[in-house]
Amino acid sequence: MNNFEFKNPTKIIFGKDTIEKLKEEIPADAKVLLLYGGGSIKKNGIYDQVKTALADVDVTEFGGIPANPEYATLMEALNVIKEQNITFLLAVGGGSVIDGTKFLSAAAVYDGETPWDILTNNIRTQKGMPFGTVLTLPATGSEMNSGAVITREETKEKLAMGGPGLFPEFSILDPEVVKSIPQRQLANGLTDAFTHVLEQYMTYSVDAKLQDRFAESILQTLIEIAPDVMKDEFDYKAASNFMWSCTMALNGLIQKGVPTDWAIHAMGHELTALYGIDHARTLAIITESHYKYNFEAKKEKLAQYGERVWNITEGSIDDKAYAAIEKTTAFFKSLGIDTKLSDYTNDYEGTAEEIEKRFTDRGWLGLGEHQSLTPEKVEKIVKMAY
Repeated sequence: MNNFEFKNPTKIIFGKDTIEKLKEEIPADAKVLLLYGGGSIKKNGIYDQVKTALADVDVTEFGGIPANPEYATLMEALNVIKEQNITFLLAVGGGSVIDGTKFLSAAAVYDGETPWDILTNNIRTQKGMPFGTVLTLPATGSEMNSGAVITREETKEKLAMGGPGLFPEFSILDPEVVKSIPQRQLANGLTDAFTHVLEQYMTYSVDAKLQDRFAESILQTLIEIAPDVMKDEFDYKAASNFMWSCTMALNGLIQKGVPTDWAIHAMGHELTALYGIDHARTLAIITESHYKYNFEAKKEKLAQYGERVWNITEGSIDDKAYAAIEKTTAFFKSLGIDTKLSDYTNDYEGTAEEIEKRFTDRGWLGLGEHQSLTPEKVEKIVKMAY
């Protein structure tokens, strides 16, 4: 196992009827900016619960943060923060709203002229404006980590940021919110969390036995509960396991002491930036091609995954590894997720070359756990995903 340090300061408040505990977590004298997305929280009752809990708090609202948090929209919110002398941010939403709030947490204390530089120059935020979250859509794990991804429409870029100052102070996880989530978003959440685990697990062995089993247990849980999560009738037990699995998939725990990949995400982000495809679906597009292209480097771990997660017991290491890739694709398809770029756009020709150029221009010359995935190799993987 590799050396590591681990600190996660986010307080998790989990369970039914926990949104009312908001009032206990926000400083009494805070000037709060309540941030949310397209307004679904006003239809499903979450907004009313939040407003009731904050009845005695000074609250300003900012809605309309899109599914891929857009820089221009967030700059409008930043103006509100400065004009209203906001001191605390509250994200009520899924990963996009929480990611946007993390950007605002960083931008609010940034002393440079252009906050986009935080992303382009990979500036780590050591201490941001404090914020909390009320999670409405399990998927990204952003409610318990310090990373974020922000989109800039005018340049068709989607870039990551982070730092130890961007952990939420608290996150409220009430599985009841799953009741009102559309099936498409449930499928996205399951796929997103599943791929988050794979990015931290599907590398090579450093004999980190517990870390492997942590990862495998999350994957097994997501597979087991997926049918019940996707059913029309709400299942609180399934929703609870779904929500906590998504959080555990990316709160930092399973990545400690092991090599991680994240190349699937790097490529997937470009597909979202170029075509507006849902984040989770871009991951499903790239996963099979990535593992087939890097088969020799990953086959030992793929075979272990096949045995332990999918109960594949027959055949050689190569046989088990290949079957595990096929099982993964089949799982995504069982959720209604298409796994080829051509399923989403007819204009896919040239995509691989464009992504290769972007990575070269940015100096992203070696992705993956071995830093061996050059832009030229990325181009081949993306072409395999057409």
